[in-house]
Amino acid sequence: MTKEAVAFLGTGIMGFQMARRLCEAGYALAAWNRTAEKAEGLAGFGAKLAPSAAEAVRGCDIAICMLSNGPVCDEVLYGQGVLEAMPEGALLIVMSSIPVEAAQEQARRAAERGLRYIDAPVSGGEGGATEGSLAIMAGGEAADIEDAKKLFSVMGRVTRVGAAGSGQLAKLANQVIVANTIATVAEALLLAKQGGADPAAVRKALLGGFADSTILRIHGERMIERAFDPGGPAKYQVKDQTTATALARKLKLELPVSELVQRLFEDLVEHGGGDHDHSALYLELLRRNGLEPG
Repeated sequence: MTKEAVAFLGTGIMGFQMARRLCEAGYALAAWNRTAEKAEGLAGFGAKLAPSAAEAVRGCDIAICMLSNGPVCDEVLYGQGVLEAMPEGALLIVMSSIPVEAAQEQARRAAERGLRYIDAPVSGGEGGATEGSLAIMAGGEAADIEDAKKLFSVMGRVTRVGAAGSGQLAKLANQVIVANTIATVAEALLLAKQGGADPAAVRKALLGGFADSTILRIHGERMIERAFDPGGPAKYQVKDQTTATALARKLKLELPVSELVQRLFEDLVEHGGGDHDHSALYLELLRRNGLEPG
């Protein structure tokens, strides 16, 4: 059975691995990235490298956007002619993390062009993208998400959470939990260390208890080992946290913990940590306490 023709726009840290898995699953994939060199490695997996985003989607059955933020995604979809180049009836899946309102507007404009639309942001980082274990939060028509289920299964586990835009809302909830938990784990490990305990042993002791979490397991170890090569860069965490708190204000909600954590991440970025993994928030706590990393 012939697989669908898929265009993949955005082959960064996670996008490259997601596109690779689709190639290996047999999809006819055309790849494009703003920095062309980042897509070149996909040729070895059978991908066709497109000279432009519009050329990548021409004739596709499905187009996937995995770009860095809402404005970039909009510029590629609208400014670079992607919507116009996609064939009528094709499915546009935006897996970038963007504002809810941006996803709803994309869905509206896609429908005007006779296109189907799903917003499907992901969680799981580079590891999840590599292993095909991403959590995929999808907003859109149930029938469209069902049609894309086999494709999604190559990249992870998909759950429909509502209409277009709902995927982004679920991702914001995810990012709030992730950011706030990173801050809490960082504080706990710093407290343990400065109090005279071995933070690695404390982390190990907590595994399996009520304080256990993916953040404690993965990012707690990163903090202890000072291993901050980015899986999820801190500057992107700031973007998502800012989007979440802005939406909360629009909904007339007060989220005091999230607002404080947003400021902590902003300070980390301001002090040169924007390209570190978001677990490097630990370094900001060291700085605030007058402690040297080490």
